[in-house]
Amino acid sequence: MFTSDDRTRFNPGWSRRQWLRAAGLAGVVGAAGVAGRNVRAAGKLRDIKLAWNAGAVCLSAVPVALERGIFEKNGLNVELVNFAGSTDQLLESIATSKADAGVGMVHRWIKPLESGFDVKLVSSSHGGCTRLVGYAPAGVTSLAKLKGKTIAVSDLNSPGKNFFSVLLVKAGLDPEKDVSWRQFPADMLGLAVEKGEAHAIADGDPNLFLVERRTKGLVELATNLSGEYANKTCCVLGVSGKLVRNDKPTAAALARSITEASDFIANYPNETAKIYSPYSKVPVEDLRAVLGTLTHRNHPSGNDLKKEIEFYARDFKLVGVLKPSTDPARFAEYVYADVLA
Repeated sequence: MFTSDDRTRFNPGWSRRQWLRAAGLAGVVGAAGVAGRNVRAAGKLRDIKLAWNAGAVCLSAVPVALERGIFEKNGLNVELVNFAGSTDQLLESIATSKADAGVGMVHRWIKPLESGFDVKLVSSSHGGCTRLVGYAPAGVTSLAKLKGKTIAVSDLNSPGKNFFSVLLVKAGLDPEKDVSWRQFPADMLGLAVEKGEAHAIADGDPNLFLVERRTKGLVELATNLSGEYANKTCCVLGVSGKLVRNDKPTAAALARSITEASDFIANYPNETAKIYSPYSKVPVEDLRAVLGTLTHRNHPSGNDLKKEIEFYARDFKLVGVLKPSTDPARFAEYVYADVLA
């Protein structure tokens, strides 16, 4: 880690962002680092537009890679595009090269990717960030006790609804007949269970983390790291098919950057929380707590990523998210690309 002496050595008047970038660049070692420095020296950084949702702390690998100079080290000049629209719109923007790449949740991307968007999944960042909690005063303390109950979500097309529908099926419940899904504003999810309008909540952090702070009686039932999902990834990096076909080294540089940033998060969650904090109204200590629940050392790519995509495709076909005619193996082969091979 950089010290205060290091800051002074580079330039005592630098901003936090400038010295963080210097720290990232100073850490360049080996052949890859030499290549990165040569690219910068020659003024040939590749301009890239990367779409992300700035409100999602689970995507903090993006600002980490930017602030610590990881993108630059890999020869990239990245412009961040804060995208808050639908996933279909995001994937369309990547497929049509309005953005070169994007990061998001695989649970949200799989269904629209079935439509044939020219977007390839090339890497991942971590597992975790989606949870299901029950309201103990309503008697919901396990998955089995959800039968006949209502689950509150902030989005009826949310990753939580899709993922936990799978878990309900595997627990012997029908996610369409045995439970009801009801949408509420994200900050009203706790009030929904307190008023008896819902009996459980499926949502992501940090919102659910904050809801739990305000709502007594919530108990965790499952997460997207439960059981057989403990080592599965969650957030992925997708790049345009055109970029993969015409400029594979740049796609690879993006994948390496997200991987390196994810490793940094795993090693330095406190510093990561500080780097991400300008994008959030959540206190740094709470961001740090959420980051501690994520598995940033788990970021498969290549064939390992393809296997996980196929696994999720089988899950989502099981609950009718994907068409009955979709072949999970062929689907995974089509939507992924091994840019690091």
